[in-house]
Amino acid sequence: MTLTPLPRLLIEPLVRNALLEDLGLAGDITSAAVIPADHRSTVVMMARQQGVIAGLDAADLAFQLVDSAVVMARHVEDGAAVKPGEVIATIEGPSRAILTGERTALNFLGHLSGIATVTAGIVAAIEDTKASVACTRKTTPGLRALEKYAVRAGGGVNHRFALADAVLIKDNHVAIAGGVAEAIRRAKAGAGHMVKVEVEVDTLDQLREAMEAGVDAVLLDNMAPRELCEAVEIVAGRAITEASGRVTPETAGAIAASGVDLISVGWLTHSAPTLDIGLDWKSNHSG
Repeated sequence: MTLTPLPRLLIEPLVRNALLEDLGLAGDITSAAVIPADHRSTVVMMARQQGVIAGLDAADLAFQLVDSAVVMARHVEDGAAVKPGEVIATIEGPSRAILTGERTALNFLGHLSGIATVTAGIVAAIEDTKASVACTRKTTPGLRALEKYAVRAGGGVNHRFALADAVLIKDNHVAIAGGVAEAIRRAKAGAGHMVKVEVEVDTLDQLREAMEAGVDAVLLDNMAPRELCEAVEIVAGRAITEASGRVTPETAGAIAASGVDLISVGWLTHSAPTLDIGLDWKSNHSG
């Protein structure tokens, strides 16, 4: 699958806001006091852990928005697997600007690479099955586009980007509507012909009810692998099957072996550890 970069229009406001938060009302007073204005440096961005890279465009923008004279030469691209000690990029330009943009660049790159890395781990665990790994809407407020991009960089796929993308009837919708069938009936009556309808079910009886009502997809919530196998047999290809709940690299293989089409994992975006990436000085250049 080809990884399509996000438009700069989506990334720039996020990076700009992060820089403004870091600069405060007086800018980088440390670099301004310690580093001569005409000093230039070359630094390398290096992986300190094994992982998968995502977020290079955001990192590059962090330096560019501080000073367009900073040049970041990439040695890998998003989606690449890296080892400890591997150089990700070489950055050259005004030293003050490099140091001012450093933390924001590394925050984006480390966070997004962490998401890509854990996604790749789940993808590897189910590589012998037909299932795909999907993220959810459990994202950091404001960073959804970037975090879902990072999932794609790790080999995963995206679920809904927003509430308007599709109908997903959850347990509270069912409770308020008075049942699975009634919730589906209302959804199909209220949604346009282009909108797909998915329903979350907790039991096989609910699943049978959903299939009788007619849905495009079913979210099989917190079902054990044996129950998932029964669910896949009941659906029999009439809808997309999505398993969710208790997914780890250790359990993903058994869940995928049940025959489901998708495994959705919320912690890919809300709890992925940051990939440790450093920025190390290489040489000085006089202005």
